[in-house]
Amino acid sequence: MWELIKAGGWLMLPLVLCSIFTVAISIERFIRLRRSLILPKQLLIHSGKAIDQIINNMGQNKETQFSTLGQVLLSGYQSRHENAVYARAQMEAKASQEIAYLEKNINFLGTLSAAAPLLGLLGTVIGIIESFLMLDITSSNSPLLMIPGISKALITTAAGMLVAIPALFAYRYFQRLIQEYIAELEQQATLFHAALFFKNTNETVMNDQ
Repeated sequence: MWELIKAGGWLMLPLVLCSIFTVAISIERFIRLRRSLILPKQLLIHSGKAIDQIINNMGQNKETQFSTLGQVLLSGYQSRHENAVYARAQMEAKASQEIAYLEKNINFLGTLSAAAPLLGLLGTVIGIIESFLMLDITSSNSPLLMIPGISKALITTAAGMLVAIPALFAYRYFQRLIQEYIAELEQQATLFHAALFFKNTNETVMNDQ
């Protein structure tokens, strides 16, 4: 492997760094974006009874402290003595902060998937140029003199593709996963906000009738 990297020339160094960053970011995001850390089952709202249980245990539930959904719901719960508009604003602000954390390094992963093939293409161009320069310098027509440059061009091209393809797949996967999480976070936050501020009001109106 080292001989292959060495044969590819100095452009193999940034390609190796790109591959390391791709693997590191993918592993870190895979661990951090587990569903149990974003949308724990204990906090998901499916019925009126579940909403009551979540609200009553909001200050004591450990999932609230360590999950994305928990942090959003907690910001609304802590604002329950204010008006509904203020609580919604607090939840939206907290959601924006949490979403930014979910998207951490994802754009960089996309940049790596775009930069790697360009680095490989640059290596291709440099390798071909070196091949023709070798013929000019030696004033020889032997095609064997072009082999090192062509070899370098092919190695860097292949390396660029090998880095770019997994990076692109990882970028698209995490991007889609985050979009799904955001949609469900919005739904859960809306249900929680409605239960927190409007459920008792609706029950009072129905009792009066």
